[in-house]
Amino acid sequence: MLINILLGLSVMLLCLLLQILLLLAAIRYYKRREHLVRNPSFVAGLSVVSGLMLLLVLGNLGQIAIWAGLFVHLGEFGRFADAFYHSAVNFATLGYGDVVMSPRHRLLGPLESVNGIVMIGISTSAFTAVLQRIMRNIRLAQRRSGARLRQP
Repeated sequence: MLINILLGLSVMLLCLLLQILLLLAAIRYYKRREHLVRNPSFVAGLSVVSGLMLLLVLGNLGQIAIWAGLFVHLGEFGRFADAFYHSAVNFATLGYGDVVMSPRHRLLGPLESVNGIVMIGISTSAFTAVLQRIMRNIRLAQRRSGARLRQP
């Protein structure tokens, strides 16, 4: 059990490092396109949000692949595709239960789920911050032009 906890924590640290690198890439991406965020155009904002979302999702998929690689290395799966599927279910905290690991390594599943909750949360907060800034700029531009926002 202790070996699984140490393995899991090691992979969690690796995933955290990848998440930090991707957040830095996302910040760089955002800074290079900040002029588009200041633009009140919906299309300009959508292009920034789409690119940011792609970066963050690719980062999460990379972390899923790291966990899958560990599962293959431990002999839990013979094919990477099966390990990736199982890892994605764990990371997203879906918990289907259609594919389970052996009792020897099954503690890694909940550890990956905890890791997924945190990393998806970090991605969501970065995405939300950019989206809020874009919406604020659109509202400010509409107020300046005298247009009123329609209330549903």
